[in-house]
Amino acid sequence: MPAPKLIAVLPTLLTLGNAVCGFGAITFAAKLGPAGPAQLANDSVPVICAILVFGAMLFDMLDGSAARLTRQTSELGAQLDSLCDAISFGVAPAFLMLQFVTRHLSGGWSFPARLLWTIAVLYVLCAVLRLARFNVETDEDDSHDGFSGLPSPAAAGTVVAFPFAMGELVRWSNSGNDTARALAEWLIPAVRTVLPLVTLAVAVLMVSRIRYAHFFNQMLRGPRSRRHVIQLVFAAAVIFWMHELAFPLIFCWFAFTPPVVAGWRELTRRYWPRRAEQT
Repeated sequence: MPAPKLIAVLPTLLTLGNAVCGFGAITFAAKLGPAGPAQLANDSVPVICAILVFGAMLFDMLDGSAARLTRQTSELGAQLDSLCDAISFGVAPAFLMLQFVTRHLSGGWSFPARLLWTIAVLYVLCAVLRLARFNVETDEDDSHDGFSGLPSPAAAGTVVAFPFAMGELVRWSNSGNDTARALAEWLIPAVRTVLPLVTLAVAVLMVSRIRYAHFFNQMLRGPRSRRHVIQLVFAAAVIFWMHELAFPLIFCWFAFTPPVVAGWRELTRRYWPRRAEQT
């Protein structure tokens, strides 16, 4: 009789915390959270859901590090991590996007309900495909310095960052500053139009072959270059001055800068080969 396989307790608990946050985001978006529908204000629901997805990202970041530090990496942990990621970074952001665009915003150009549902389904499918490909192509000896395709946590963060920023825009619309109120009245409907397009874009980027850096590993492990320090300082300054509005900017910068750079390099290689050789 084969001996039972041991389970790494701490990494497993952190991974399950990821799933709990993802399920919590879905239930709050459906107004079925512990507080009950009567106690959930429309303005607070998207922010709570986004915070839960960010919490899932934190658990996802910590479980792998805990497994490697305690030398308790296993095939079970890798599969469990992907299953939890499918909930937190696949289903939860897509469901939140649907609820946020259809229920929590007014004004702006409205997408047909069938098109919104199709975008949400494509996002979930791309997230699942991205996670399955990562499991097949990654082994325990991988350096974890980068990814092929946009990581699903970053894609989820890009989607939920827009609902998370709505709290700041609502405060602008209720402020006594005429400029801030006018800007909020323009930005709030614009989010309704932009968010489904952003969701579709990050879905495509997840299944692409564009290289993305492992932000956590590159920033916090080993000596860093001056460029990395400048990026950290710049991100901290943006968060300090713009509060919640900084999150969509930072996540969109991480998600869309690599494809823009890759596209520019391909363009210069095809049409300006001498310039491409110099760069």
